[in-house]
Formats: sequence, structure tokens, C-alpha cells
Amino acid sequence: MAPLVSVICLCYNHARFVRAALQSVIDQTYSPIELMVIDDSSTDDSANIIAEFVSQHPEIVFIHLPVNRGNCHAFNKGLARANGKYVIDLAADDILLPDRVDLGVALMEANPNCGVQFSDSEIIDEEGHPLGFHSDRFPHSTIPSGKIFTELLSRYFINSPTMMVRKSLLDELRGYDESLAYEDFDFWVRSAQGTDYLYIPKALIRKRTVKNSLGNLQHSRNSIQQSSTLKVCLKAEALCKSPEEFQALKKRVAYELKRAVVAVSPGLAWGYIKLLGRLP
Repeated sequence: MAPLVSVICLCYNHARFVRAALQSVIDQTYSPIELMVIDDSSTDDSANIIAEFVSQHPEIVFIHLPVNRGNCHAFNKGLARANGKYVIDLAADDILLPDRVDLGVALMEANPNCGVQFSDSEIIDEEGHPLGFHSDRFPHSTIPSGKIFTELLSRYFINSPTMMVRKSLLDELRGYDESLAYEDFDFWVRSAQGTDYLYIPKALIRKRTVKNSLGNLQHSRNSIQQSSTLKVCLKAEALCKSPEEFQALKKRVAYELKRAVVAVSPGLAWGYIKLLGRLP
């Protein structure tokens, strides 16, 4: 029997996009899939649109949170209800391509040491027009697979919305860290020492570029996202073992220190300076 896959769709003020995201799960070539959609107390018409969609597909689990607590909290709410062997974290402004689940499950079933599968993605604008591919900036030949802890400390190459993750790994890590403003870098750091990451050199999702999205805000001055990055770097310090890993972390810390200086964030800069001074 094919393993169950849980898709956790997170929505916050995505009224323009959420229907397409949900439909992309319904249109998958793979079965069985359980779909959960978590509305994080949207202030637009998202909840009504989701409710209408669920009325047509009553098998969908709809959780409407009364207070906005952020993506990490919302995802963990869905994870607590998930029953799948594998989990996809789907933002409500993104779209799964029809064979996304099929190809991901096939790879992970064939590789029991793989805890995370990721892929290329097509980048689209708010109207759905194509803008290119993630691999335009990060060619397939530059993307590592297997044990990637050192690589992910030193540079960015994973497009986080493309990930499929073993639920057992998420359970072991107790989901996302709700004290942080975002989840991906922290999840990579906490998981990559203990599991293989495998890359599929094909676009399996359409990633939408939306103005004022979390990804864009992450680079704003004095942002809570930058503070979260310092916390993740401190976690990475405790997980590094080899000289190569510490060297990779130094590279990351030096990069983040420059960003903190440019953003005129003296508190953050001092935190990175202290961390850099401790690293061997």
C-alpha cells in the first residue's frame, strides 16, 4: 500500500491565492494524501474562501486559528493532526505541480536514510506569470545531496517550499521552533547532521514571489527575522563537530555580521562578534 502523505497548507491573508494552492493538492497524481489547511487568523477573505472549498471537498481538515501566532505555530498545529509518513509544508501562495508528491515519495521510499527531499522550482509572479527557475541562480550541478550540514551552513541553495520531510524526523525535532520568526534555516541546521537530503533536479512546485512576503521582510532592517538567524547560528555552534563545519559556520556568521552592520543593528552585530570570537 502506498504511504499516506500529509500536506499542511498555511494561509495568512492569501485570499487571492489559496484556492489555487488547495486545488493543486487535489490535482496530484498520487494517492493517498491528507490535506490540512491552517488559517492563521487572516484579516482578508481567506477563511471564507477556504470554507467554501472545504464544503466541496469535505475530507480536508480546516483549522481556523483565533489569534495570529505565525507560521511556525500554525504548522505545528497541523503537524499534531498529521497522520502521513511524509509531510509537505505548503504556503497558500504556492502551487504543487501534479507529480510533485509522486516523485518525492518514490525517491524517499527508495532511500530510507533520506529524511528530506527537495527540488528545483518554477518562480512565478503574483499573477502567475513565469519569471524563471530556482536553478537559474543555483544550477543543478551545484546542489549537493546526502550529508549537507557543512554546505548549508556556508551558503544558501535549498528552496525551502520544495521540501518533503519524513514525519518521524519532524516528530523527533518536535516540529518547528515557535520562538523563531521563520522555520527553514533552523530546520536545516537541526536536521542535517542526522539525515540525508536528496535533490530532484526538476521543478516540482511553482513558487510565487509576493510583495511584502515573509521572505522579503527577512532582509529588512532590525527585523525579527534577523534576530532569529542569530539564534539559529548559536544552535549551529553546539552542533558543529569537525573543523570543516566550524569553518563553514564562521563563513555564515561573517556574512550575517556584515548584514547586521549594514542594517545598523548594533545588538545583533555584537552577538555575531561574540560568537565569531568563540569559534575555533
